[in-house]
Order: sequence, then structure tokens, then C-alpha cells
Amino acid sequence: MEAKEKVLQAMQQNSQPMRPGEIADAAGIDKKDVDKVIKILKDQDLIYSPKRCFYQAK
Repeated sequence: MEAKEKVLQAMQQNSQPMRPGEIADAAGIDKKDVDKVIKILKDQDLIYSPKRCFYQAK
């Protein structure tokens, strides 16, 4: 499974907004990789940020 898919799946399984560190723990990948993937997912309009430094799947 690709990092992008892991991050999106981890966010979809959690109903609450998550911080990048929490996403990294849930997805089992490095936080630096999560930061890169979050930027890509935001550009693709698959996730949003309800408040600063928290992210949630749409």
C-alpha cells in the first residue's frame, strides 16, 4: 500500500481531526512522509483542515 493510501485510510478510520504525528502513528509511517502526503491530499481536495495543524478526510 502506498503512503498516500495509508494516510487517507488512517484519517477515514478516525472520525476526529488528527495531528500529523497521530496520523503517522496510525498509518505506521514516518511523520516527514505524512507531512508530504498531507500537502498532496490537500491539493487534491481529499482532506481539509478544520483547525490549525489538524486534518480530516472529507
